[in-house]
Amino acid sequence: MRMYDVIAKKRNGEILTEEEIRFMVGGYVKGDIPDYQMSAMLMAIYLKGMSDEETAILTDAVAHSGDMVDLSRIEGIKVDKHSTGGVGDKTTLVVAPMVAACGVKVAKMSGRGLGHTGGTVDKMEAIPGMRTTLTEEEFFSVVNSTGLSVIGQSGNLAPADKKLYALRDVTATVDSIPLIAASIMSKKLAAGNDCILLDVKTGSGAFMKTLEDSITLAEKMVAIGEHSGKKTMALITNMDIPLGSLIGNSLEVIEAVETLQGKGPGDLTEVCLSLAAGMLFLAGKGSLEECRKMAEQTIADGSALKKLAVMVEAQGGDPAVIHDPSLFAKAPFEKEVKALKSGYITHMNTEQCGIASSLLGAGRITKESQIDYTAGIALKKKVGQKVEEGETIAVLYASKRDLFADAENELLKAVTIGEQKPDEEPLIYARVTGAGVQRLV
Repeated sequence: MRMYDVIAKKRNGEILTEEEIRFMVGGYVKGDIPDYQMSAMLMAIYLKGMSDEETAILTDAVAHSGDMVDLSRIEGIKVDKHSTGGVGDKTTLVVAPMVAACGVKVAKMSGRGLGHTGGTVDKMEAIPGMRTTLTEEEFFSVVNSTGLSVIGQSGNLAPADKKLYALRDVTATVDSIPLIAASIMSKKLAAGNDCILLDVKTGSGAFMKTLEDSITLAEKMVAIGEHSGKKTMALITNMDIPLGSLIGNSLEVIEAVETLQGKGPGDLTEVCLSLAAGMLFLAGKGSLEECRKMAEQTIADGSALKKLAVMVEAQGGDPAVIHDPSLFAKAPFEKEVKALKSGYITHMNTEQCGIASSLLGAGRITKESQIDYTAGIALKKKVGQKVEEGETIAVLYASKRDLFADAENELLKAVTIGEQKPDEEPLIYARVTGAGVQRLV
């Protein structure tokens, strides 16, 4: 078989066979297929697309390019959750303890942030002493003893995806739905869970900017999961507004704790309850309505907060900051951002809010950037709220005063103030299962 012929076949819009797809992925990982040929193939896929079956085979080939985690030594049903990324998205820190408190195991591998989106691993490392790199034995032990563990991704999980993503990043082929679906789901399949709940974000702070693209991506990923024997469901959630009011690493852990205490912002609480209900439903705990009530109960009785503290302690972190978030280190400097005119906040460009937070030190501008866990933004006003000229709309936190000017400028550019109060945007647009798309608005 020649890579030249496989490229030509896809360039002409034909369906690739399983043998051709596995030849291509295996050859690229081994170094037998050079970057220039794989670049041509990625562009052919970008332009001509892939069928659901082709995408499922590609995903499986990428998943099997490295370690396949065997979670059989963890008792019971294991449920994973994946978010396509956003700003203020601290849902894992809320949802995983809720689900574990209901008796379902959560053995989760999470990523770091890059660009305008935050990463769960970075947020967890804001907890003093917290370890996010565990041996396989430690990982299994923590899940079996506490019900949950959240760690960083293994070094040899889907190595083909790392190589392909690096190439997509420099060949203008990142935003191809089959390639995005294969990238996300290959890591999920390699991680070994029984059920997968996907939180597919849509809007200005998301990878997918439009609802229709988000639904298409969700359908592809659910089809891959089901094809691979995993119970899979996706929720399309709003990332046109930052989730919650706090952006930044320790700030987001604080807000996650407040949510588990029943004092969190309404939008974050609602999205977390819906995600938790979906995970419990996939694990066979009852109807979606029954599962939501179970999730609500874990907040009411404090069992979810207890679970988070137990997991933190089991991974070397200081549980005192979970019981009393005021113990988190504070940024030495803060600056209020004032509204430039009176009116209603009609829009917040979520990506720009994330960039503003990164400029303060809360995110990475490059992979080598050091994160300041105390940096970030507290939003005092959000979309739909009335503001007066000169009123505080946000507070910026940083370790250096000279970081404020650029971040404030970026945040002010993100906020649109108009005369008319905007319509309230839904938090959850649709639910996608193997049976199809259920639009919720």
